[in-house]
Amino acid sequence: MRWLITGGCGFIGTALVRRLLKQGIGNIRIVDNLSVGSKEDLGMVTKFLEVDRNEIFENLPRSVQLIVGDILDEQLAINASKGCDVIVHLAANTGVGPSVIEPRKDMQVNVLGTFNYLWAAKENNVSRFIFASSGAPIGEVSPPIHEELAPHPVSPYGASKLAGEGYCSAFKRTYGLETVALRFGNVYGPGSHHKSSVVAKFIKEAINGESLIINGDGNQTRDFIYIDDLINAIILASESPNIGGEVFQIASNSETTVNDLVSLLERILKESNLWRSSIANAEPRIGDVRRNYSSTEKANNLLGWRPEKSLELGVKETISYFLEKKNES
Repeated sequence: MRWLITGGCGFIGTALVRRLLKQGIGNIRIVDNLSVGSKEDLGMVTKFLEVDRNEIFENLPRSVQLIVGDILDEQLAINASKGCDVIVHLAANTGVGPSVIEPRKDMQVNVLGTFNYLWAAKENNVSRFIFASSGAPIGEVSPPIHEELAPHPVSPYGASKLAGEGYCSAFKRTYGLETVALRFGNVYGPGSHHKSSVVAKFIKEAINGESLIINGDGNQTRDFIYIDDLINAIILASESPNIGGEVFQIASNSETTVNDLVSLLERILKESNLWRSSIANAEPRIGDVRRNYSSTEKANNLLGWRPEKSLELGVKETISYFLEKKNES
Protein backbone atom coordinates (compact mmCIF):
# COMPACT_ATOMS: atom_id res chain seq x y z
CA MET A 1 0.00 0.00 0.00
CA ARG A 2 1.32 3.41 -1.04
CA TRP A 3 -0.23 6.35 0.80
CA LEU A 4 -0.58 10.06 0.10
CA ILE A 5 -1.59 12.23 3.06
CA THR A 6 -2.46 15.88 2.56
CA GLY A 7 -1.88 17.89 5.71
CA GLY A 8 0.44 15.13 6.90
CA CYS A 9 2.50 17.43 9.15
CA GLY A 10 -0.52 18.30 11.29
CA PHE A 11 -1.97 16.72 14.41
CA ILE A 12 -3.97 13.97 12.71
CA GLY A 13 -1.49 13.55 9.88
CA THR A 14 1.53 12.85 12.07
CA ALA A 15 -0.51 10.45 14.19
CA LEU A 16 -1.52 8.59 11.02
CA VAL A 17 2.08 8.46 9.79
CA ARG A 18 3.18 7.06 13.14
CA ARG A 19 0.54 4.31 12.97
CA LEU A 20 1.31 3.38 9.36
CA LEU A 21 5.01 3.04 10.15
CA LYS A 22 4.20 0.92 13.19
CA GLN A 23 2.16 -1.37 10.91
CA GLY A 24 5.09 -1.71 8.52
CA ILE A 25 3.80 0.63 5.81
CA GLY A 26 6.78 2.74 4.76
CA ASN A 27 5.65 4.11 1.39
CA ILE A 28 4.15 7.41 2.48
CA ARG A 29 3.99 10.73 0.65
CA ILE A 30 2.92 13.96 2.35
CA VAL A 31 1.75 17.26 0.89
CA ASP A 32 1.64 20.13 3.38
CA ASN A 33 1.99 23.90 3.09
CA LEU A 34 3.27 24.06 6.70
CA SER A 35 0.69 26.68 7.66
CA VAL A 36 -0.12 24.72 10.83
CA GLY A 37 2.09 21.65 11.15
CA SER A 38 5.84 21.86 10.64
CA LYS A 39 8.80 19.84 9.44
CA GLU A 40 9.81 19.56 13.09
CA ASP A 41 6.45 17.98 13.95
CA LEU A 42 6.91 15.37 11.23
CA GLY A 43 10.52 14.87 12.31
CA MET A 44 9.32 13.92 15.79
CA VAL A 45 7.56 10.95 14.20
CA THR A 46 9.95 9.78 11.47
CA LYS A 47 12.89 10.56 9.28
CA PHE A 48 11.70 11.87 5.94
CA LEU A 49 12.97 12.93 2.54
CA GLU A 50 11.94 16.40 1.40
CA VAL A 51 11.47 16.37 -2.37
CA ASP A 52 10.73 19.05 -4.92
CA ARG A 53 7.36 18.89 -6.69
CA ASN A 54 9.19 18.14 -9.94
CA GLU A 55 11.41 15.42 -8.47
CA ILE A 56 8.78 13.13 -6.99
CA PHE A 57 9.68 9.46 -7.21
CA GLU A 58 6.67 7.98 -8.97
CA ASN A 59 7.54 4.42 -8.01
CA LEU A 60 7.58 5.44 -4.34
CA PRO A 61 10.71 3.80 -2.94
CA ARG A 62 10.26 2.78 0.67
CA SER A 63 10.45 6.14 2.39
CA VAL A 64 8.44 9.00 3.82
CA GLN A 65 8.45 11.88 1.33
CA LEU A 66 7.48 15.46 2.17
CA ILE A 67 6.43 17.85 -0.59
CA VAL A 68 5.95 21.40 0.67
CA GLY A 69 3.07 22.74 -1.37
CA ASP A 70 -0.53 23.91 -1.35
CA ILE A 71 -3.61 21.81 -2.10
CA LEU A 72 -4.83 24.58 -4.42
CA ASP A 73 -1.96 23.73 -6.77
CA GLU A 74 -3.71 21.55 -9.37
CA GLN A 75 -0.60 20.19 -11.04
CA LEU A 76 1.00 19.32 -7.72
CA ALA A 77 -2.06 17.22 -6.89
CA ILE A 78 -1.61 15.27 -10.12
CA ASN A 79 2.12 14.81 -9.59
CA ALA A 80 1.91 13.88 -5.91
CA SER A 81 -0.78 11.24 -6.35
CA LYS A 82 1.01 9.27 -9.07
CA GLY A 83 1.74 5.74 -7.96
CA CYS A 84 -0.43 5.98 -4.83
CA ASP A 85 -3.05 3.46 -3.70
CA VAL A 86 -4.71 5.51 -0.96
CA ILE A 87 -5.20 9.26 -0.55
CA VAL A 88 -6.18 10.60 2.87
CA HIS A 89 -7.26 14.21 2.40
CA LEU A 90 -6.79 15.93 5.76
CA ALA A 91 -5.57 19.37 4.62
CA ALA A 92 -8.24 22.01 5.11
CA ASN A 93 -9.17 25.37 6.48
CA THR A 94 -10.48 24.09 9.81
CA GLY A 95 -12.94 25.41 12.34
CA VAL A 96 -16.18 27.35 12.45
CA GLY A 97 -14.63 30.60 13.68
CA PRO A 98 -12.14 31.13 10.83
CA SER A 99 -14.82 30.27 8.28
CA VAL A 100 -17.12 32.98 9.63
CA ILE A 101 -14.33 35.56 9.40
CA GLU A 102 -13.05 34.50 5.97
CA PRO A 103 -15.76 32.48 4.21
CA ARG A 104 -14.24 32.91 0.74
CA LYS A 105 -10.89 31.50 1.88
CA ASP A 106 -12.70 28.64 3.60
CA MET A 107 -14.57 27.84 0.39
CA GLN A 108 -11.50 28.02 -1.84
CA VAL A 109 -9.32 25.81 0.34
CA ASN A 110 -11.93 23.25 1.35
CA VAL A 111 -13.88 22.95 -1.89
CA LEU A 112 -11.28 23.53 -4.60
CA GLY A 113 -8.55 21.77 -2.61
CA THR A 114 -10.74 18.69 -2.20
CA PHE A 115 -11.74 18.76 -5.87
CA ASN A 116 -8.09 18.91 -6.94
CA TYR A 117 -7.24 15.70 -5.09
CA LEU A 118 -10.39 13.89 -6.15
CA TRP A 119 -9.57 14.68 -9.77
CA ALA A 120 -5.96 13.64 -9.27
CA ALA A 121 -7.11 10.37 -7.69
CA LYS A 122 -9.38 9.71 -10.64
CA GLU A 123 -6.68 10.57 -13.20
CA ASN A 124 -4.09 8.35 -11.48
CA ASN A 125 -6.37 5.39 -10.73
CA VAL A 126 -6.02 5.66 -6.96
CA SER A 127 -7.88 2.82 -5.26
CA ARG A 128 -9.34 4.63 -2.24
CA PHE A 129 -9.91 8.32 -1.38
CA ILE A 130 -10.64 9.15 2.27
CA PHE A 131 -12.07 12.60 2.94
CA ALA A 132 -11.84 14.21 6.39
CA SER A 133 -15.26 15.73 6.91
CA SER A 134 -17.09 16.88 10.03
CA GLY A 135 -20.45 16.89 11.77
CA ALA A 136 -20.75 20.54 10.72
CA PRO A 137 -22.61 19.82 7.43
CA ILE A 138 -25.63 18.59 9.40
CA GLY A 139 -26.14 21.85 11.26
CA GLU A 140 -28.61 22.45 14.08
CA VAL A 141 -30.54 19.23 14.71
CA SER A 142 -31.65 17.16 17.67
CA PRO A 143 -28.81 14.68 18.19
CA PRO A 144 -27.58 12.07 17.85
CA ILE A 145 -26.33 12.94 14.37
CA HIS A 146 -26.50 10.07 11.91
CA GLU A 147 -25.76 9.62 8.25
CA GLU A 148 -29.38 9.71 7.03
CA LEU A 149 -30.14 13.18 8.36
CA ALA A 150 -30.62 15.90 5.75
CA PRO A 151 -27.76 18.42 6.03
CA HIS A 152 -28.48 22.09 6.82
CA PRO A 153 -25.09 23.63 7.64
CA VAL A 154 -25.04 26.63 9.96
CA SER A 155 -21.49 27.86 9.27
CA PRO A 156 -19.49 28.41 6.07
CA TYR A 157 -17.19 25.65 7.34
CA GLY A 158 -20.11 23.21 7.41
CA ALA A 159 -21.09 24.27 3.91
CA SER A 160 -17.59 23.72 2.54
CA LYS A 161 -17.37 20.26 4.09
CA LEU A 162 -20.79 19.40 2.72
CA ALA A 163 -19.56 20.39 -0.74
CA GLY A 164 -16.59 18.04 -0.28
CA GLU A 165 -18.93 15.20 0.65
CA GLY A 166 -21.04 15.97 -2.41
CA TYR A 167 -18.02 15.80 -4.72
CA CYS A 168 -16.94 12.52 -3.12
CA SER A 169 -20.37 11.07 -3.86
CA ALA A 170 -20.29 12.39 -7.43
CA PHE A 171 -16.82 11.02 -8.13
CA LYS A 172 -17.90 7.59 -6.88
CA ARG A 173 -21.03 7.48 -8.98
CA THR A 174 -19.68 9.18 -12.10
CA TYR A 175 -16.10 7.91 -12.26
CA GLY A 176 -16.14 4.88 -9.97
CA LEU A 177 -13.59 6.34 -7.54
CA GLU A 178 -13.82 4.57 -4.19
CA THR A 179 -14.44 7.54 -1.89
CA VAL A 180 -15.13 7.42 1.85
CA ALA A 181 -16.13 10.49 3.87
CA LEU A 182 -15.42 10.37 7.59
CA ARG A 183 -17.22 12.95 9.72
CA PHE A 184 -14.80 13.53 12.57
CA GLY A 185 -16.01 14.56 15.99
CA ASN A 186 -13.99 17.00 18.11
CA VAL A 187 -10.57 15.37 17.92
CA TYR A 188 -8.17 15.71 20.85
CA GLY A 189 -5.13 13.97 22.32
CA PRO A 190 -1.34 14.07 22.51
CA GLY A 191 0.21 15.92 19.59
CA SER A 192 -2.47 18.63 19.48
CA HIS A 193 -0.20 21.52 20.49
CA HIS A 194 -1.08 23.51 17.35
CA LYS A 195 -4.83 23.08 17.74
CA SER A 196 -7.09 25.85 18.98
CA SER A 197 -10.12 23.62 19.51
CA VAL A 198 -11.67 23.53 22.93
CA VAL A 199 -9.78 20.64 24.63
CA ALA A 200 -6.31 21.76 23.55
CA LYS A 201 -7.15 25.42 24.17
CA PHE A 202 -8.44 24.85 27.71
CA ILE A 203 -5.57 22.55 28.67
CA LYS A 204 -2.94 25.02 27.47
CA GLU A 205 -4.64 27.86 29.32
CA ALA A 206 -5.11 25.84 32.49
CA ILE A 207 -1.52 24.61 32.83
CA ASN A 208 -0.36 28.20 32.27
CA GLY A 209 -2.68 29.49 34.98
CA GLU A 210 -4.71 31.57 32.52
CA SER A 211 -8.45 32.21 32.61
CA LEU A 212 -10.65 29.73 30.75
CA ILE A 213 -13.17 31.64 28.66
CA ILE A 214 -16.30 29.68 27.79
CA ASN A 215 -18.24 31.01 24.82
CA GLY A 216 -21.89 31.10 25.83
CA ASP A 217 -23.31 29.46 28.95
CA GLY A 218 -21.23 26.27 28.58
CA ASN A 219 -24.23 23.99 28.24
CA GLN A 220 -23.58 23.47 24.53
CA THR A 221 -22.52 19.89 23.86
CA ARG A 222 -19.83 18.27 21.76
CA ASP A 223 -18.64 14.76 20.95
CA PHE A 224 -14.94 14.38 21.79
CA ILE A 225 -12.98 11.66 20.00
CA TYR A 226 -9.49 10.57 21.04
CA ILE A 227 -6.81 10.67 18.36
CA ASP A 228 -5.95 6.94 18.48
CA ASP A 229 -9.60 5.99 18.01
CA LEU A 230 -9.82 8.32 15.02
CA ILE A 231 -6.71 6.81 13.42
CA ASN A 232 -8.22 3.35 13.85
CA ALA A 233 -11.22 4.54 11.81
CA ILE A 234 -9.02 5.91 9.01
CA ILE A 235 -7.11 2.63 8.75
CA LEU A 236 -10.34 0.62 8.60
CA ALA A 237 -11.78 3.01 6.00
CA SER A 238 -8.71 2.39 3.83
CA GLU A 239 -9.11 -1.38 3.75
CA SER A 240 -12.78 -2.29 4.33
CA PRO A 241 -14.49 -3.63 1.20
CA ASN A 242 -17.72 -2.39 -0.39
CA ILE A 243 -17.85 1.03 1.29
CA GLY A 244 -17.19 3.27 -1.72
CA GLY A 245 -19.37 6.38 -1.66
CA GLU A 246 -20.29 5.98 2.01
CA VAL A 247 -20.28 8.59 4.79
CA PHE A 248 -19.50 7.66 8.41
CA GLN A 249 -19.85 9.49 11.71
CA ILE A 250 -16.56 8.99 13.60
CA ALA A 251 -17.02 10.17 17.17
CA SER A 252 -17.46 8.82 20.69
CA ASN A 253 -21.26 8.47 20.59
CA SER A 254 -21.29 10.50 23.83
CA GLU A 255 -22.64 13.98 24.58
CA THR A 256 -20.50 16.20 26.81
CA THR A 257 -21.22 19.80 27.76
CA VAL A 258 -18.39 22.31 27.67
CA ASN A 259 -19.04 22.94 31.36
CA ASP A 260 -18.56 19.24 32.09
CA LEU A 261 -15.32 19.25 30.13
CA VAL A 262 -14.01 22.19 32.17
CA SER A 263 -15.07 20.52 35.43
CA LEU A 264 -13.22 17.34 34.43
CA LEU A 265 -10.13 19.33 33.57
CA GLU A 266 -10.31 21.23 36.85
CA ARG A 267 -10.68 18.03 38.89
CA ILE A 268 -7.74 16.29 37.20
CA LEU A 269 -5.43 19.29 37.63
CA LYS A 270 -6.49 19.82 41.24
CA GLU A 271 -5.51 16.22 42.00
CA SER A 272 -1.96 17.20 41.01
CA ASN A 273 -2.13 20.67 42.63
CA LEU A 274 -1.84 22.26 39.17
CA TRP A 275 -5.12 24.18 39.03
CA ARG A 276 -4.55 27.96 39.19
CA SER A 277 -7.13 29.17 36.70
CA SER A 278 -10.41 31.05 36.83
CA ILE A 279 -13.43 30.46 34.62
CA ALA A 280 -15.44 33.14 32.82
CA ASN A 281 -18.12 33.30 30.16
CA ALA A 282 -18.19 35.30 26.92
CA GLU A 283 -20.69 35.77 24.11
CA PRO A 284 -21.61 32.67 22.07
CA ARG A 285 -19.72 32.24 18.82
CA ILE A 286 -21.52 32.87 15.56
CA GLY A 287 -22.00 29.64 13.63
CA ASP A 288 -21.77 27.26 16.59
CA VAL A 289 -24.53 24.68 17.04
CA ARG A 290 -26.10 24.09 20.45
CA ARG A 291 -25.94 20.30 20.64
CA ASN A 292 -23.64 17.93 18.80
CA TYR A 293 -23.00 14.24 19.25
CA SER A 294 -23.09 11.33 16.86
CA SER A 295 -24.41 7.84 16.48
CA THR A 296 -21.58 5.57 15.37
CA GLU A 297 -23.77 2.54 14.62
CA LYS A 298 -23.03 2.60 10.88
CA ALA A 299 -19.26 2.70 11.44
CA ASN A 300 -19.61 -0.21 13.85
CA ASN A 301 -21.66 -2.26 11.38
CA LEU A 302 -19.72 -1.58 8.15
CA LEU A 303 -16.19 -0.83 9.40
CA GLY A 304 -16.15 -2.88 12.58
CA TRP A 305 -15.10 0.32 14.36
CA ARG A 306 -15.98 1.59 17.80
CA PRO A 307 -14.36 4.19 20.08
CA GLU A 308 -12.36 2.77 22.96
CA LYS A 309 -10.80 5.61 24.98
CA SER A 310 -12.87 7.21 27.73
CA LEU A 311 -12.92 11.01 27.90
CA GLU A 312 -11.37 11.06 31.38
CA LEU A 313 -8.46 8.84 30.46
CA GLY A 314 -7.97 10.65 27.17
CA VAL A 315 -7.91 14.05 28.87
CA LYS A 316 -5.40 12.79 31.45
CA GLU A 317 -3.07 11.59 28.69
CA THR A 318 -3.48 14.87 26.83
CA ILE A 319 -2.68 16.90 29.96
CA SER A 320 0.46 14.80 30.49
CA TYR A 321 1.51 15.53 26.92
CA PHE A 322 1.08 19.29 27.31
CA LEU A 323 2.92 19.29 30.64
CA GLU A 324 5.84 17.50 28.98
CA LYS A 325 5.83 20.07 26.16
CA LYS A 326 5.85 22.88 28.71
CA ASN A 327 8.76 21.35 30.64
CA GLU A 328 10.75 20.99 27.40
CA SER A 329 10.38 24.67 26.53
